[in-house]
Amino acid sequence: MAEYTSSSITIEAAPADVMAVIADFARYPEWTGEVKEAEVLATDARGRAEQVRLVMDAGAIKDDQTLGYTWTGEHEVSWTLVKSQMLRELDGAYLLKPVGTGTEVTYQLTVDVKIPMLGMIKRKAEKVIIDRALAGLKKRVESGPTA
Repeated sequence: MAEYTSSSITIEAAPADVMAVIADFARYPEWTGEVKEAEVLATDARGRAEQVRLVMDAGAIKDDQTLGYTWTGEHEVSWTLVKSQMLRELDGAYLLKPVGTGTEVTYQLTVDVKIPMLGMIKRKAEKVIIDRALAGLKKRVESGPTA
């Protein structure tokens, strides 16, 4: 990812517990806010999602998109846009680092829409998406396991 927006948060849980929530795409509509539907289209040999279709409603941006996921070790997952109606580019990553009794989660994101938009406005939109995602992830993980 060339130019991206990034933010971090500390979650009081082990990295494996945080990654388990990140990898559970079926439950994204329960905690992300913007994701209305999530469907895993392909998995790797370990059963991790390689391609996921997401129906998004982020206010001004409503989209049906497919993302390709790459899992690097146990503490990193990145994604890139496969197809979209509204976006030209969507690259992101969650990077997990153990800290004390918890996990520092860094979210990196680059978004480029097909319609013209000032770079400053794109960066602000990225920041809002990141901050909402991190807050939702923290709340979901720290609320404990769900059936």
